[in-house]
Amino acid sequence: MMNSTGETHGETQVDVVKLTFPHAPLDWSPERAKEVAKAEGLTLTDDHWEVVHGLQEYFARHEHAPSINMRELHDALDEHFHARGGIKALYWLFPGGPIAQGCRVAGLKAPHFATDTSYGSVA
Repeated sequence: MMNSTGETHGETQVDVVKLTFPHAPLDWSPERAKEVAKAEGLTLTDDHWEVVHGLQEYFARHEHAPSINMRELHDALDEHFHARGGIKALYWLFPGGPIAQGCRVAGLKAPHFATDTSYGSVA
């Protein structure tokens, strides 16, 4: 349990975030993610958090790449969620785009061209 100083039995709140979200940006927190999601009309479920984890991990593994490969990221998300409906399921979770809106919730800068209005949405 967290006390008023933000510590949890000898661990700081930052330590707890790093344990549960090891690839999170330094200035990100689950509370901030919930605020962003609420502002965008989302209620975060376990599936949302799974996407957040996946995006944060992908970006951490590619932090030194000159740019994020949108096709590779899109395909990785589609494959991971294949049994649950793939990219269509991801658009149900993130109607603003699983990469663009997912990145905002995950505290990441969405790659250039992350939003393609030609794809439409399920909203």
